Amino acid sequence: MIKNIVKGKQIFSKKATPATEADRQVITDLLDTLRANREICVGMAANMIGVNKAIIVVAVGPFQFAMVNPVITKKSGEYQTEESCLSLDGARNCTRYKEIEVDYLDQNFKPQHGKYSGWTAQIIQHEIDHCNGIII
Repeated sequence: MIKNIVKGKQIFSKKATPATEADRQVITDLLDTLRANREICVGMAANMIGVNKAIIVVAVGPFQFAMVNPVITKKSGEYQTEESCLSLDGARNCTRYKEIEVDYLDQNFKPQHGKYSGWTAQIIQHEIDHCNGIII
């Protein structure tokens, strides 16, 4: 189900709690909401739809995928950039990494390990920051 985007810094005021299989509907809602906002959005975290769980979704080209309880395990190639967010007004400076490795559960709650670079890595880092209570 498509959900409304929650606005304001308060949604990032605390770290998200780990997701469990009982949170499957949150994954579906996040993917539906991302697809509905595809023209203006490339990633979302569950707290952006009012659910404080460690779940993110990412759009890469025509594909969208979920990452449950994602943890960056390796990063390299630090750089500075500016990002904006559907939940926050304006743009902010931040530090990102060109290449990252992430451990996570897929939407079927199967363990995964992925290597990401460039724009996809930046999106994932942004959304994981949301899960960690970091205001971008």
